Amino acid sequence: MTLRFIGTTSEYGNCPTLYEVVETGDIAVQGDVLTDPGHLAPLRGVGEHEAFVFPRDPLTRFAPKE
Repeated sequence: MTLRFIGTTSEYGNCPTLYEVVETGDIAVQGDVLTDPGHLAPLRGVGEHEAFVFPRDPLTRFAPKE
């Protein structure tokens, strides 16, 4: 998998940062790990072995425009 840096709002190069998966066009997001049960509760069908990778199509279709 090849990641291409897209951008960050961090002044120090940490997170949040976006990368594109070159081979698929999906988006990888670098950020703090979600551990709060209240934040995790609304997420559906997440297996213990899974992390969060964001395909470009849902991001561009459903993400807020501003």
